[in-house]
Amino acid sequence: MAKKKEKPVILITNDDDITSKGIRSMLEAVSDIAKVVIVAPDKPQSGMGHAITIGSPLRMNQVNLFGDVEAWQTNGTPVDCVKLAVDKILKRKPDLCLSGINHGANHSINVLYSGTMSAAMEAAIEGIPSIGFSLLDYSYDADFTVAKQVVHKIVSAVLGKQIQKHLLLNVNIPKCTPEELKGIRICRQAYAKYDEDFLERIDPHHKKYFWLTGEFKNFDKGRDTDVWALDHKYVSVVPVQFDLTDYTLKKKLEKSKLF
Repeated sequence: MAKKKEKPVILITNDDDITSKGIRSMLEAVSDIAKVVIVAPDKPQSGMGHAITIGSPLRMNQVNLFGDVEAWQTNGTPVDCVKLAVDKILKRKPDLCLSGINHGANHSINVLYSGTMSAAMEAAIEGIPSIGFSLLDYSYDADFTVAKQVVHKIVSAVLGKQIQKHLLLNVNIPKCTPEELKGIRICRQAYAKYDEDFLERIDPHHKKYFWLTGEFKNFDKGRDTDVWALDHKYVSVVPVQFDLTDYTLKKKLEKSKLF
């Protein structure tokens, strides 16, 4: 009798914390196609980027939040979660790492600040194919119906192929109904940024403090960008790399003999 094929192992993490609706939705989207292990922060870690904990102790404990699915929470960053998962829990590299589903988009410049994408990037650096998923809805009680369908479709497609070990995808999902969703587009990162401001306030002790705020502004009119796709009810899939070398400028500098 043929040996039953084992399910692939998927590590799930996020930056919204282990109790978020987004991480539960991610689990629900892939639990039928993989063995899942969850390692996530014990508190929100949005905007942490690729931060790691080096000056204070990391703590981790197992939690019973997802039935028979093994789950751990830690006081560390999203990147810490991936490192701890591989070294102390799985003791091996998973077949795939999924980060999210984030409450709020991680399109354009957000990829540099995002704890969601940094966790996925850390896994890719370690040779683990990885995908970050984000939904363009910041509500705590967001509707993840469409997002779960997208996650299942993309993860099934990736697992069905020979996966490049450094694969890293940034997937953003528009806020819409299943009927409104137009499809999935392979995109590039839009040139956009935040027009930031620091609101100055006074605390109860009559001392100044500042609160960061800002408006997202898109300067890119291309129809092949992640921002355009989301604005037009498409899922955007941006292939990402962690090599930040500007190779075009490198060649120009070499030819110019400037230094």
